[in-house]
Amino acid sequence: MLPRLFKTPLSLALAAFMLIGAATSAQAQTAAPVTGKTELLWLGQASFRIKSPGGKIIVIDPWVTGGPKAPAPYKTDLAALGKVDVLLVTHAHVDHIGDAPALAKLHNTKLYGPADMITPLVTLGILPADLTHRFNKTGSVRPAPGIKVTAVTAEHSSLLVWNNPATSKNESHPAGEAVGYIIEMENGFKIWHMGDTGLFGDMKFISEYYKPDLVLMPIGGNFTMGPEDAAFAANTWIKPKNVIAMHYNSNPLATGTLAEFQAAMKGSSVKVVPMVEGQSVDF
Repeated sequence: MLPRLFKTPLSLALAAFMLIGAATSAQAQTAAPVTGKTELLWLGQASFRIKSPGGKIIVIDPWVTGGPKAPAPYKTDLAALGKVDVLLVTHAHVDHIGDAPALAKLHNTKLYGPADMITPLVTLGILPADLTHRFNKTGSVRPAPGIKVTAVTAEHSSLLVWNNPATSKNESHPAGEAVGYIIEMENGFKIWHMGDTGLFGDMKFISEYYKPDLVLMPIGGNFTMGPEDAAFAANTWIKPKNVIAMHYNSNPLATGTLAEFQAAMKGSSVKVVPMVEGQSVDF
């Protein structure tokens, strides 16, 4: 027999609601955590396709069709990258923004990037506003279920070069400040994509606060850290478990090499994971 409290229709409905809520809460608490590995495919320069443990495809700084070292299957057909769930750009230089607008339109996927880079993309008509999302340093977004992205400082510049269809001439447009990203997967694995950056002391703070498991680090020099600067940052300030070198081998002005970086990292407790364009690794 039900207690007197639950004999009215309203109290019966309330009791049912409470039971459903309790069951839902218990189910959420017992849901199995996402397991599996994070897979990275290097597309050249600073461009990566990342497959999360939950199967989300994250593409960052996609300089593919114009990238001199981009793997042929993707260079000739952007659709070969698969459905893009999360699209990130660190700044507006062509070797980073690259094919991002085309991918956003191809997959009806929002392009996430620094606020003052996104604004000219919209005002110039390169992308509609509903295919963009503006955010800024220390701002976090959740662009797909289980994926969290936080913008962090990068010591670099940003400029958008746009070919005006009315004049067929290139125009230069201010595009805010460059950023890096802390990308957190469904299982808590964190990647710090540094974007383009020179040395700055808050690399230590970013590492201590966000605790990345893997750092994607530019080593080419001229526009970014060279091999020795990158090794200093990795060994002295960041101290991650793993580091992958990027932003080299695609521009004759950026002469730093993987061999030089490996030599500068000799004896380090940080593991350098060597890659070539088109190669995949998982963690």
